[in-house]
Amino acid sequence: MSTLDTIGTPTLWAVTIAAVLALLALDFVATRKPHEVSMREAGLWSAFYIALPTAFGVFIWAQYGRERGVEYYTGYIVEKSLSVDNLFVFMLLLAAFAVPAALQQRVLLYGIIGALVLRGIFIALGAAALSAFDWVFLIFGLVLLATGVKLLRDAMSGDEHQVEVSEMRIVRVVRRLMPVSEEYAGTRMTVRQQVGGVSKRALTPFALVVVAVFATDIVFAIDSVPAVYGITGDPYLVFATNAFALLGLRALYFVLQGALAKLFHLSYGLAAILGFIGVKLALHWGHLQWTSVPEIPTLASLGVIVGILALTVTTSLIAARRSERDGEVEVVDAPRA
Repeated sequence: MSTLDTIGTPTLWAVTIAAVLALLALDFVATRKPHEVSMREAGLWSAFYIALPTAFGVFIWAQYGRERGVEYYTGYIVEKSLSVDNLFVFMLLLAAFAVPAALQQRVLLYGIIGALVLRGIFIALGAAALSAFDWVFLIFGLVLLATGVKLLRDAMSGDEHQVEVSEMRIVRVVRRLMPVSEEYAGTRMTVRQQVGGVSKRALTPFALVVVAVFATDIVFAIDSVPAVYGITGDPYLVFATNAFALLGLRALYFVLQGALAKLFHLSYGLAAILGFIGVKLALHWGHLQWTSVPEIPTLASLGVIVGILALTVTTSLIAARRSERDGEVEVVDAPRA
Protein backbone atom coordinates (compact mmCIF):
# COMPACT_ATOMS: atom_id res chain seq x y z
CA MET A 1 0.00 0.00 0.00
CA SER A 2 1.50 3.30 -1.09
CA THR A 3 1.13 6.01 1.51
CA LEU A 4 -0.30 9.35 0.36
CA ASP A 5 1.72 9.31 -2.87
CA THR A 6 -1.02 10.47 -5.21
CA ILE A 7 -1.53 10.29 -8.95
CA GLY A 8 -4.21 12.98 -8.60
CA THR A 9 -2.92 15.99 -10.50
CA PRO A 10 -5.12 19.11 -10.43
CA THR A 11 -6.21 18.33 -13.99
CA LEU A 12 -7.16 14.74 -13.15
CA TRP A 13 -9.09 15.87 -10.06
CA ALA A 14 -10.94 18.53 -12.06
CA VAL A 15 -11.86 16.10 -14.87
CA THR A 16 -13.00 13.44 -12.39
CA ILE A 17 -15.14 15.80 -10.32
CA ALA A 18 -16.66 17.25 -13.50
CA ALA A 19 -17.46 13.73 -14.69
CA VAL A 20 -19.10 12.83 -11.36
CA LEU A 21 -21.23 16.01 -11.47
CA ALA A 22 -22.19 15.27 -15.09
CA LEU A 23 -23.25 11.73 -14.16
CA LEU A 24 -25.31 13.04 -11.24
CA ALA A 25 -26.98 15.53 -13.58
CA LEU A 26 -27.71 12.66 -15.97
CA ASP A 27 -29.31 10.72 -13.10
CA PHE A 28 -31.47 13.74 -12.23
CA VAL A 29 -32.64 13.93 -15.84
CA ALA A 30 -33.40 10.19 -15.84
CA THR A 31 -35.49 10.54 -12.66
CA ARG A 32 -37.14 13.88 -13.43
CA LYS A 33 -40.49 12.15 -14.04
CA PRO A 34 -41.34 9.86 -11.12
CA HIS A 35 -41.96 6.33 -12.40
CA GLU A 36 -41.56 2.71 -11.42
CA VAL A 37 -38.25 1.35 -12.63
CA SER A 38 -38.45 -1.66 -14.96
CA MET A 39 -35.87 -4.45 -14.74
CA ARG A 40 -34.71 -3.59 -18.26
CA GLU A 41 -34.09 0.05 -17.35
CA ALA A 42 -32.29 -0.88 -14.12
CA GLY A 43 -30.24 -3.52 -15.94
CA LEU A 44 -29.05 -1.12 -18.64
CA TRP A 45 -28.06 1.53 -16.10
CA SER A 46 -26.27 -1.08 -13.96
CA ALA A 47 -24.35 -2.37 -16.98
CA PHE A 48 -23.29 1.20 -17.77
CA TYR A 49 -22.13 1.87 -14.18
CA ILE A 50 -20.14 -1.37 -14.11
CA ALA A 51 -18.55 -0.85 -17.54
CA LEU A 52 -17.51 2.73 -16.72
CA PRO A 53 -15.37 2.02 -13.59
CA THR A 54 -13.98 -1.11 -15.24
CA ALA A 55 -12.82 0.94 -18.22
CA PHE A 56 -11.45 3.62 -15.92
CA GLY A 57 -9.42 0.92 -14.13
CA VAL A 58 -7.89 -0.06 -17.46
CA PHE A 59 -6.86 3.58 -17.93
CA ILE A 60 -5.32 3.72 -14.43
CA TRP A 61 -3.44 0.45 -15.04
CA ALA A 62 -2.13 1.55 -18.45
CA GLN A 63 -1.25 5.10 -17.40
CA TYR A 64 0.12 4.58 -13.88
CA GLY A 65 1.21 0.96 -13.72
CA ARG A 66 0.17 -2.41 -12.31
CA GLU A 67 0.42 -1.48 -8.63
CA ARG A 68 -1.98 1.45 -8.93
CA GLY A 69 -4.28 -0.59 -11.13
CA VAL A 70 -4.50 -3.36 -8.52
CA GLU A 71 -5.07 -0.79 -5.76
CA TYR A 72 -7.90 0.78 -7.76
CA TYR A 73 -9.69 -2.49 -8.54
CA THR A 74 -9.27 -3.81 -5.00
CA GLY A 75 -10.58 -0.56 -3.51
CA TYR A 76 -13.50 -0.55 -5.94
CA ILE A 77 -14.48 -4.12 -5.03
CA VAL A 78 -14.33 -3.29 -1.32
CA GLU A 79 -16.45 -0.16 -1.75
CA LYS A 80 -18.95 -1.94 -4.01
CA SER A 81 -19.31 -4.70 -1.42
CA LEU A 82 -19.93 -2.19 1.37
CA SER A 83 -22.38 -0.32 -0.86
CA VAL A 84 -24.55 -3.45 -1.05
CA ASP A 85 -24.88 -3.17 2.73
CA ASN A 86 -26.02 0.43 2.13
CA LEU A 87 -28.71 -0.98 -0.15
CA PHE A 88 -30.00 -3.25 2.61
CA VAL A 89 -30.55 -0.24 4.86
CA PHE A 90 -31.99 1.88 2.04
CA MET A 91 -34.43 -0.95 1.25
CA LEU A 92 -35.56 -1.10 4.87
CA LEU A 93 -35.90 2.69 5.09
CA LEU A 94 -37.97 2.86 1.91
CA ALA A 95 -40.24 0.13 3.24
CA ALA A 96 -40.47 1.65 6.74
CA PHE A 97 -41.47 5.04 5.32
CA ALA A 98 -43.80 3.41 2.75
CA VAL A 99 -42.15 5.34 -0.09
CA PRO A 100 -44.22 4.97 -3.29
CA ALA A 101 -42.43 2.93 -5.98
CA ALA A 102 -42.41 5.91 -8.35
CA LEU A 103 -40.45 8.04 -5.85
CA GLN A 104 -37.91 5.47 -4.68
CA GLN A 105 -35.20 6.21 -7.22
CA ARG A 106 -35.25 9.94 -6.41
CA VAL A 107 -34.78 9.13 -2.68
CA LEU A 108 -31.86 6.87 -3.61
CA LEU A 109 -30.34 9.62 -5.76
CA TYR A 110 -30.45 12.09 -2.87
CA GLY A 111 -28.86 9.43 -0.67
CA ILE A 112 -26.05 8.95 -3.19
CA ILE A 113 -25.39 12.70 -3.35
CA GLY A 114 -25.26 12.90 0.44
CA ALA A 115 -22.89 9.95 0.58
CA LEU A 116 -20.59 11.49 -2.04
CA VAL A 117 -20.40 14.81 -0.18
CA LEU A 118 -19.78 13.17 3.19
CA ARG A 119 -17.17 10.79 1.85
CA GLY A 120 -15.42 13.64 0.06
CA ILE A 121 -15.14 15.43 3.42
CA PHE A 122 -13.96 12.27 5.21
CA ILE A 123 -11.41 11.53 2.47
CA ALA A 124 -9.91 15.02 2.77
CA LEU A 125 -9.80 14.81 6.56
CA GLY A 126 -8.33 11.31 6.39
CA ALA A 127 -5.61 12.38 3.96
CA ALA A 128 -4.65 15.34 6.16
CA ALA A 129 -4.57 13.17 9.29
CA LEU A 130 -2.56 10.35 7.67
CA SER A 131 0.01 12.78 6.26
CA ALA A 132 0.52 14.33 9.71
CA PHE A 133 0.33 11.30 12.03
CA ASP A 134 1.34 7.69 11.33
CA TRP A 135 -0.76 6.44 14.26
CA VAL A 136 -3.94 7.34 12.35
CA PHE A 137 -3.39 4.10 10.39
CA LEU A 138 -3.69 2.24 13.69
CA ILE A 139 -6.82 4.20 14.65
CA PHE A 140 -8.41 3.41 11.28
CA GLY A 141 -7.51 -0.24 11.75
CA LEU A 142 -9.10 -0.35 15.21
CA VAL A 143 -12.25 1.36 13.88
CA LEU A 144 -12.60 -1.30 11.19
CA LEU A 145 -11.95 -4.13 13.65
CA ALA A 146 -14.59 -2.74 16.01
CA THR A 147 -17.06 -2.34 13.13
CA GLY A 148 -16.36 -5.89 11.98
CA VAL A 149 -17.00 -7.25 15.47
CA LYS A 150 -20.27 -5.28 15.70
CA LEU A 151 -21.41 -6.58 12.31
CA LEU A 152 -20.61 -10.12 13.38
CA ARG A 153 -22.50 -9.77 16.67
CA ASP A 154 -25.52 -8.24 14.94
CA ALA A 155 -25.51 -10.99 12.30
CA MET A 156 -25.36 -13.71 14.95
CA SER A 157 -28.22 -12.12 16.89
CA GLY A 158 -30.29 -11.46 13.76
CA ASP A 159 -30.38 -7.68 14.39
CA GLU A 160 -28.08 -6.54 11.59
CA HIS A 161 -30.79 -5.03 9.43
CA GLN A 162 -33.65 -3.64 11.48
CA VAL A 163 -35.14 -0.18 11.12
CA GLU A 164 -37.70 1.33 13.48
CA VAL A 165 -38.71 4.77 12.21
CA SER A 166 -40.12 5.86 15.58
CA GLU A 167 -36.83 5.00 17.29
CA MET A 168 -34.57 6.89 14.88
CA ARG A 169 -33.11 9.85 16.76
CA ILE A 170 -32.85 12.02 13.66
CA VAL A 171 -36.56 11.47 12.91
CA ARG A 172 -37.57 12.46 16.46
CA VAL A 173 -35.42 15.60 16.27
CA VAL A 174 -36.85 16.65 12.89
CA ARG A 175 -40.44 16.10 14.09
CA ARG A 176 -39.77 18.36 17.09
CA LEU A 177 -38.40 21.12 14.87
CA MET A 178 -41.08 21.07 12.18
CA PRO A 179 -44.45 19.43 11.55
CA VAL A 180 -44.59 16.56 9.06
CA SER A 181 -47.53 16.02 6.70
CA GLU A 182 -49.24 12.63 6.44
CA GLU A 183 -49.18 12.25 2.66
CA TYR A 184 -46.47 12.27 0.01
CA ALA A 185 -46.63 15.15 -2.49
CA GLY A 186 -44.48 13.78 -5.27
CA THR A 187 -40.84 14.80 -4.81
CA ARG A 188 -41.76 18.01 -2.93
CA MET A 189 -39.91 18.50 0.35
CA THR A 190 -42.47 20.83 1.97
CA VAL A 191 -46.18 21.62 1.69
CA ARG A 192 -48.55 24.05 3.35
CA GLN A 193 -51.14 22.57 5.71
CA GLN A 194 -53.70 23.88 8.19
CA VAL A 195 -52.58 23.51 11.81
CA GLY A 196 -55.10 24.88 14.33
CA GLY A 197 -56.70 27.01 11.63
CA VAL A 198 -53.35 28.51 10.64
CA SER A 199 -51.53 27.70 7.38
CA LYS A 200 -48.06 26.44 8.21
CA ARG A 201 -45.19 25.04 6.21
CA ALA A 202 -44.67 21.32 6.90
CA LEU A 203 -42.15 18.74 5.76
CA THR A 204 -43.39 15.89 3.63
CA PRO A 205 -42.64 12.22 4.39
CA PHE A 206 -40.38 12.39 1.32
CA ALA A 207 -38.20 15.00 3.08
CA LEU A 208 -38.17 12.91 6.26
CA VAL A 209 -36.95 9.77 4.52
CA VAL A 210 -34.25 11.79 2.72
CA VAL A 211 -33.03 13.10 6.09
CA ALA A 212 -33.02 9.52 7.45
CA VAL A 213 -30.99 8.35 4.45
CA PHE A 214 -28.49 11.20 4.98
CA ALA A 215 -28.09 10.10 8.62
CA THR A 216 -27.23 6.55 7.54
CA ASP A 217 -24.76 7.98 5.01
CA ILE A 218 -22.72 9.39 7.90
CA VAL A 219 -22.45 5.96 9.54
CA PHE A 220 -21.42 4.26 6.30
CA ALA A 221 -18.82 6.96 5.53
CA ILE A 222 -17.13 6.27 8.88
CA ASP A 223 -16.66 2.64 7.83
CA SER A 224 -15.99 2.87 4.11
CA VAL A 225 -13.35 5.59 3.99
CA PRO A 226 -10.94 3.88 6.46
CA ALA A 227 -11.60 0.60 4.62
CA VAL A 228 -10.38 1.90 1.27
CA TYR A 229 -7.48 3.74 2.92
CA GLY A 230 -6.46 0.27 4.04
CA ILE A 231 -6.07 -0.64 0.38
CA THR A 232 -4.46 2.51 -1.01
CA GLY A 233 -2.99 5.62 0.54
CA ASP A 234 -3.74 7.65 -2.58
CA PRO A 235 -6.57 10.13 -1.79
CA TYR A 236 -7.44 10.36 -5.48
CA LEU A 237 -7.96 6.60 -5.80
CA VAL A 238 -9.92 6.61 -2.53
CA PHE A 239 -12.27 9.23 -3.99
CA ALA A 240 -12.54 7.56 -7.40
CA THR A 241 -13.38 4.14 -5.95
CA ASN A 242 -15.99 5.65 -3.62
CA ALA A 243 -17.55 7.73 -6.39
CA PHE A 244 -17.82 4.85 -8.86
CA ALA A 245 -19.19 2.48 -6.23
CA LEU A 246 -21.87 4.98 -5.19
CA LEU A 247 -22.93 6.25 -8.62
CA GLY A 248 -24.36 2.90 -9.65
CA LEU A 249 -26.36 2.32 -6.47
CA ARG A 250 -29.63 3.75 -7.77
CA ALA A 251 -29.88 1.23 -10.59
CA LEU A 252 -28.28 -1.61 -8.63
CA TYR A 253 -30.98 -1.28 -5.98
CA PHE A 254 -33.72 -2.23 -8.43
CA VAL A 255 -31.66 -5.04 -9.98
CA LEU A 256 -30.90 -6.61 -6.60
CA GLN A 257 -34.14 -5.71 -4.81
CA GLY A 258 -35.39 -9.29 -4.90
CA ALA A 259 -31.99 -10.88 -4.36
CA LEU A 260 -30.91 -8.71 -1.40
CA ALA A 261 -33.08 -10.67 1.03
CA LYS A 262 -31.34 -13.90 -0.07
CA LEU A 263 -27.83 -12.70 0.85
CA PHE A 264 -28.18 -14.26 4.29
CA HIS A 265 -24.46 -14.25 5.02
CA LEU A 266 -23.48 -10.85 3.63
CA SER A 267 -22.91 -9.37 7.09
CA TYR A 268 -20.55 -12.23 7.98
CA GLY A 269 -18.57 -11.61 4.80
CA LEU A 270 -18.39 -7.85 5.34
CA ALA A 271 -17.34 -8.40 8.96
CA ALA A 272 -14.50 -10.63 7.75
CA ILE A 273 -13.43 -8.10 5.09
CA LEU A 274 -13.44 -5.16 7.53
CA GLY A 275 -11.54 -7.22 10.10
CA PHE A 276 -8.97 -8.25 7.48
CA ILE A 277 -8.44 -4.65 6.31
CA GLY A 278 -8.25 -3.53 9.96
CA VAL A 279 -5.40 -6.00 10.53
CA LYS A 280 -3.77 -4.83 7.29
CA LEU A 281 -3.83 -1.21 8.49
CA ALA A 282 -2.46 -2.15 11.90
CA LEU A 283 0.39 -4.09 10.26
CA HIS A 284 1.09 -1.13 7.96
CA TRP A 285 1.37 1.15 10.99
CA GLY A 286 3.64 -1.39 12.68
CA HIS A 287 5.82 -1.56 9.55
CA LEU A 288 6.23 2.22 9.59
CA GLN A 289 7.50 1.96 13.17
CA TRP A 290 9.53 -1.25 12.86
CA THR A 291 10.53 -2.45 9.39
CA SER A 292 10.61 -6.04 10.62
CA VAL A 293 6.80 -6.05 10.88
CA PRO A 294 5.41 -7.65 7.69
CA GLU A 295 2.85 -5.98 5.42
CA ILE A 296 0.06 -7.60 3.42
CA PRO A 297 0.55 -6.91 -0.33
CA THR A 298 -2.37 -5.35 -2.19
CA LEU A 299 -2.56 -8.24 -4.67
CA ALA A 300 -2.89 -10.69 -1.78
CA SER A 301 -5.59 -8.44 -0.27
CA LEU A 302 -7.49 -8.59 -3.57
CA GLY A 303 -7.38 -12.38 -3.50
CA VAL A 304 -8.58 -12.57 0.10
CA ILE A 305 -11.43 -10.08 -0.46
CA VAL A 306 -12.65 -11.75 -3.66
CA GLY A 307 -12.42 -15.15 -1.92
CA ILE A 308 -14.49 -13.95 1.05
CA LEU A 309 -17.13 -12.46 -1.25
CA ALA A 310 -17.31 -15.61 -3.38
CA LEU A 311 -17.70 -17.78 -0.27
CA THR A 312 -20.33 -15.43 1.16
CA VAL A 313 -22.43 -15.42 -2.02
CA THR A 314 -22.13 -19.20 -2.43
CA THR A 315 -23.16 -20.04 1.13
CA SER A 316 -25.96 -17.44 0.96
CA LEU A 317 -27.41 -19.01 -2.19
CA ILE A 318 -27.18 -22.49 -0.65
CA ALA A 319 -28.93 -21.25 2.51
CA ALA A 320 -31.61 -19.48 0.45
CA ARG A 321 -32.26 -22.61 -1.61
CA ARG A 322 -32.47 -24.72 1.54
CA SER A 323 -34.86 -22.21 3.13
CA GLU A 324 -37.10 -22.27 0.05
CA ARG A 325 -37.04 -26.08 0.01
CA ASP A 326 -37.94 -26.24 3.72
CA GLY A 327 -40.79 -23.80 3.06
CA GLU A 328 -42.10 -26.02 0.28
CA VAL A 329 -41.93 -29.06 2.57
CA GLU A 330 -43.87 -27.22 5.26
CA VAL A 331 -46.60 -26.34 2.76
CA VAL A 332 -46.82 -29.91 1.48
CA ASP A 333 -46.93 -31.43 4.97
CA ALA A 334 -49.42 -28.93 6.35
CA PRO A 335 -52.62 -30.66 7.58
CA ARG A 336 -55.69 -30.11 5.45
CA ALA A 337 -58.62 -28.26 6.92
